Amino acid sequence: MKPSADQPSSPPALHVRTRPVSVGNWRAFMAVARHLNFRAAADELSLTQSAVSRQIQALEDEVGVPLFLRHTRAVELTTAGGQLFQTLTPALERLDATVRMVRQSAGRKTVALTTWASFASMWLIPRLEDFQREHPDIDIRIDTSDNMVDLETSDVDLALRSNVQGAQPAKAQRLFGEQLCVVASPWLIQSMPPIRAPEDVARFTLIEAGDAHRLPYFEWITWRRWFDIYGIARLEPQRWLYFNYAQQIVQATLAGQGLALARMPLIADGLAHGDLVEVLPGHRLDSPLAYWLIVGPRSSHRPEIQAFCAWLHTQAAATRAATGESLPEIA
Repeated sequence: MKPSADQPSSPPALHVRTRPVSVGNWRAFMAVARHLNFRAAADELSLTQSAVSRQIQALEDEVGVPLFLRHTRAVELTTAGGQLFQTLTPALERLDATVRMVRQSAGRKTVALTTWASFASMWLIPRLEDFQREHPDIDIRIDTSDNMVDLETSDVDLALRSNVQGAQPAKAQRLFGEQLCVVASPWLIQSMPPIRAPEDVARFTLIEAGDAHRLPYFEWITWRRWFDIYGIARLEPQRWLYFNYAQQIVQATLAGQGLALARMPLIADGLAHGDLVEVLPGHRLDSPLAYWLIVGPRSSHRPEIQAFCAWLHTQAAATRAATGESLPEIA
């Protein structure tokens, strides 16, 4: 049925191209957009002006809209061209930065590891100078994240994680276990009556993790469990102070803001240096968590990975000695 004279036919559907655009055309577009001048863009790219013009024309054909308004003595971005320029600028900058990093690291020995932020800040980073002094030719890249990384498919070599015994990944190597102890800053203890019994902690602000209830075994590292173990389940402290990260808990404790039930492997150095004081040393609490080293299957044969793992085990042995832990069980 033919449309009537007063009923116009529908406009033809536009053909949308899906083929990827040539990278060279994008480079030409960025150069012209920066300079708003074809000759200057050609000089930057070491091409002829006509070659740059052909690339821009090809890009406009592929995109389907004009990207520049060509005046007699000037070039102006269209609305579409401006949108593309804003999008492409950070994308190409990131690409160029990544290429520079890859070029710089080519041929260098690198160890890439993932762990969570508090462990990196409180245990790993303070010790790294020792490894770098022994191995100045090995670069270290640390990614701090709570997300688990697949070592079989990623470019990460090692993972340092905590987990309960029996739930660790296959072939994980145990570094050390964990106990919890009540700690405070020295000057806070000096300014208050002495703490002689568990119920004395009620005179203080108590600091702990605000998200300790999100996983079942994190309940084991709470003040409430400590109260239950030592028969003061109904005790209420002066006030509570909650943080998301172990590092923040220790920082608040160092600042004298209260008492913390701290993870001993992470604060062993602070205790040894006198920055923190353990109160009620006879009232430590065992934690179900242990700290584990997981080595990526594609990385274990590399000498730099073997050197770093050996160093980690040496540091772990020192931490076990500092916390009074016996030799680790065979996983």
